[in-house]
Amino acid sequence: MADQAQDASGHRQRLRRRLIEGGPDALLDHELVEYLLALAIPRRDTKPLAKKLIGEFGGFGALLAADAEAIARVGDLSEGAVAALKIAQASALRLLKSEVSERPVLGSWQALLDYLHADMAHNPVERVRVLYLNSKNMLIRDEQMSEGSVDEAAVYVREVIRRALEFHATALILVHNHPSGDPSPSSQDIKLTRDIVEAGRHLKISVHDHVIIGARGHSSLRAMGLI
Repeated sequence: MADQAQDASGHRQRLRRRLIEGGPDALLDHELVEYLLALAIPRRDTKPLAKKLIGEFGGFGALLAADAEAIARVGDLSEGAVAALKIAQASALRLLKSEVSERPVLGSWQALLDYLHADMAHNPVERVRVLYLNSKNMLIRDEQMSEGSVDEAAVYVREVIRRALEFHATALILVHNHPSGDPSPSSQDIKLTRDIVEAGRHLKISVHDHVIIGARGHSSLRAMGLI
């Protein structure tokens, strides 16, 4: 047991040195998870566990985005070990969101897409959010509006516009995810978008886009010519 613990310690030291000297790309996905888990489970060989978790959830991003209870159940993990993974997700999202919050959204479109994809692509539940912008296209508010299917029963057009008026927003971007992974817009997505565009037009509130996020990419209704 002592030899095994020493081997694990030496392996982690090598991972640490590769990370420090080579940067984030120096470690494979399972090695990142292995190292994170080792911070919470120092006396256990976490490599097999890391590979199991990535395999079960379908990838590194999907693992970090998974529900904490599901991670604990699949890996038979303590709260501390799950937290080691979730803090990595929280840190990544905080970093990506700062890139969006500090600059005009339309001038940092790729940063916005990176943030939305990291936050929503692997979510098993369909969620709708609205990004409210000021006259300089700076983000005022990132607000979740509903959870479930995207239609007028779930997303009330008047509520979207009412919140825009409350925040003194002059523009907004609609965003939702497709848990299926396919970001293609449905007829309900298109109808809802056009209804909000029409409602906003009378109050001089622009709808810049409706972005649909999926594990296989994203769709922009603006780029597709649908609004």
